[in-house]
Amino acid sequence: MSEEEQAEADTTEVAESDEDAGIQTGDFVELEYTVRTIAEDGEGRVVDTTSQEVAEEAGIDDEEYDFSARTVTVGEGHVFDSVDEDLEGRTLGDENAVRVPAEEAFGEFDPDQVQTVASDKIPEDDRYPGAQVTVDGDQGYVETIVGGRARVDFNHPLAGDDLTYDYEIVDRVEDEESQAAAMIGMYLEEEPDVRIEEDTVEEEVTLEPDEEDAEPETETQEVDRRSLVIEATPMMQMNQQWMFSKQQIAQDLMGKLGLDRVVIEEVIDGGAGGMPGMMGGMGGGAGLEEAVEEAADDEDIDVDADELVEELDEE
Repeated sequence: MSEEEQAEADTTEVAESDEDAGIQTGDFVELEYTVRTIAEDGEGRVVDTTSQEVAEEAGIDDEEYDFSARTVTVGEGHVFDSVDEDLEGRTLGDENAVRVPAEEAFGEFDPDQVQTVASDKIPEDDRYPGAQVTVDGDQGYVETIVGGRARVDFNHPLAGDDLTYDYEIVDRVEDEESQAAAMIGMYLEEEPDVRIEEDTVEEEVTLEPDEEDAEPETETQEVDRRSLVIEATPMMQMNQQWMFSKQQIAQDLMGKLGLDRVVIEEVIDGGAGGMPGMMGGMGGGAGLEEAVEEAADDEDIDVDADELVEELDEE
């Protein structure tokens, strides 16, 4: 057997061994699922589902909701701990119903979180039972309003409810770009277009000194670099979760997928037109040169416009 055939056989053997071991921590899997509260007198209320049929039967009407299977990373807290544990060792096509206790789900009900507040702290349009309100920075639900006082429940709406998580493993996600898009989608509920690019760059590398007290030396070496490019649409850029968490998301992506960097591309949709004299009408760097010289004159900036235009043309 040739070396190439042996390597291929070894790879196949490892893949089959991983398959035999079942789903493991760090694996990406697609789940179809329905989460319900547990009721003593029958089926509970639907909390979340990937089934449009189940949603319609439950009276949940949301035309913009995506009912496709969800990709999660096993063992990373993307699902309840009980579900994470149950997924370990499972194989493609397996299904199960996992009971999730209230304390693990949305917490036990805390009577102290039901408080009486002055009704003038609540907007007039929201002064009715069931209204979702924010009082002194805390979110809650109006229980009753009597005179100038309101009873507001600041518990999570599902606090105290045990849940059942019915799932089926419908696929294993092996493609890295799909994995990256799914990871971002878990933060944003939106999967952007992504691509992985590989290139070779020159970097300064510190060399180990030959002698113990010798000064370390550096040399330029060619290194392979893997970059994830994320196309950030205007809608995505307005997402507060993205604005506040993109650094953490990027770190997670690099750690999980063995990336060297994450590049965020700003995407602006619209017509091909633009301001007169821009892009299509500048004839290379001519218009840019004039603009740079004007800016330099206005701001008293020491800049060589010809040199800058040449550099941009080279890029």
